[in-house]
Amino acid sequence: MIKVRTEEEIALLRENAILVSKTLAEVGRHIAPGVKTKDLDALAAEFIRDHGAEPGFLGYGGYPYSLCISVNEYVVHGFPSDYELQSGDVVSIDCGTVYKGYYGDSAYTFGCGELSAADQALLDTTKASLYKGIEAAAAGARTGDIGYAVQSYCEERGYNVVRELVGHGIGRNMHESPEVPNYGRRGHGVKLQAGTVICIEPMINQGVKEVYLADDGWGVYTADRKKSAHYEMTVVVRKGGAERLTTYEFIENNK
Repeated sequence: MIKVRTEEEIALLRENAILVSKTLAEVGRHIAPGVKTKDLDALAAEFIRDHGAEPGFLGYGGYPYSLCISVNEYVVHGFPSDYELQSGDVVSIDCGTVYKGYYGDSAYTFGCGELSAADQALLDTTKASLYKGIEAAAAGARTGDIGYAVQSYCEERGYNVVRELVGHGIGRNMHESPEVPNYGRRGHGVKLQAGTVICIEPMINQGVKEVYLADDGWGVYTADRKKSAHYEMTVVVRKGGAERLTTYEFIENNK
């Protein structure tokens, strides 16, 4: 069942979204060559708890960490580890919180050190496609309108959209209805209602769209081992457009 949120519920979801936004900015400040990804995970967990919340991912469905840190060919759900970041790495950070009974969820892809022009273009295109998807998330539109906006923008620029992973509703659970694919046809899919809160999260590959599941049962990586980027925002569907609960201002003001 797709839930329509009260303004009180939306306020709690906004609090979570802002905390996730601030956590991503704090993690981003520490991304540099030589930094171990497990140290970023520990930093995020401490930051979230210092702000009165709990890491939303830790233990969720058995996931053993506070962040998903997916480097280069990893699309999503990468485990933090002893891996030391290198200049030129594409680093997707997905973060969640749980606070006052509601969840927050957002992702941002960072460049470590100096990125190649091709890799920077991947990040720029993926983030721009997220905003295209958000523009399509008005009351009365359908999930296929969001997917079409993302897919068409990326494919016109030579990139491919991951099919197996989708955005989602969010509330008292991290993942709720409706599913929000990053591909689709205009006028198809679930009709969006004002007050529904969803996460839109393009996962875009430089190469082929196909992906594989890692041996750990969590990480997802590109079939051709080319790089992937991932951005995610939580938004409220409103009449005439979507309201962003997530902000990237904390991240981008740090640059």
